[in-house]
Amino acid sequence: MSRQKLGQHFLIKGSILERIAAAACPASNTGIPAGDLPHEDPRLGEATPIRSCAAAEPRASASGVPIATNLDVQDLVIEIGPGRGALTEKLLKRAARVIAVEIDPYLAAHLRQRFAADPRLEVVEADVLSTDLAQWGPAAIAGNLPYYITSPILEKTTQLPFTRAVFLIQKEVAERLAAQPGTREYGFLTVQTALFATVRRLFEVKPSAFHPPPKVDSAVVLLEPRHADLGIADTADFVRFIGLCFRHKRKTIRNCLVETYGKELIDAWPEAGLRAEQIPLEGFVRMYQRLPL
Repeated sequence: MSRQKLGQHFLIKGSILERIAAAACPASNTGIPAGDLPHEDPRLGEATPIRSCAAAEPRASASGVPIATNLDVQDLVIEIGPGRGALTEKLLKRAARVIAVEIDPYLAAHLRQRFAADPRLEVVEADVLSTDLAQWGPAAIAGNLPYYITSPILEKTTQLPFTRAVFLIQKEVAERLAAQPGTREYGFLTVQTALFATVRRLFEVKPSAFHPPPKVDSAVVLLEPRHADLGIADTADFVRFIGLCFRHKRKTIRNCLVETYGKELIDAWPEAGLRAEQIPLEGFVRMYQRLPL
């Protein structure tokens, strides 16, 4: 059963599953030195390294599953929407512990039965959007995200104390996340995500890798926390400001903001004649900091 009522398309291609698990938590039992696990940069057409989150010799659990030991905080992986457990199986070979959050009771029961012999897996039957993912502390996050709730999941997870996040999402959304100012794909989602994380597109995934196959191409993205302090005390209010700037994407900043903040203030800004899609994150920060308290 595809459980399509929940927008599920199960990833079944083993090589893709392995690459997602490697990006989420590279482990020494791959035979690849830490820090040398490759990803594809579509702009360059070549492989570049992903930093490893573990550097330890594997040992076997009671069930015979290899466990990476002496890990840092990324020994914990939270998997969103594990489905039948195809990616879960790969993650358990690399992580010391996996929390799998699954909304579908049928699939949650299937996961508990399938991995009953492995105590390192905890299956949480819940809606990820109403689950406090921070309760387990800093963690890597991974998942094949349902297309229809990708944006709210991204908004939720990027504001967590995550160490890295690897998501399989619709290709169009991946392009928007990694877009540069001045491009057609650059928009509110790009800037909102960039406020909390850096984004890299790793590789594309064709519909044939899924069952049932979706009607669109997909892509895997890597998100890592943004550590630079942008000087924004109230991020929620800043996100609201960004939303105002993008509410009429083809109009200038002047036309988007003058009704809210007044013509005299906005006309004095050098960005007043630009469209929001032309402005980088730092430009939005500068505009926001000019607003009266």
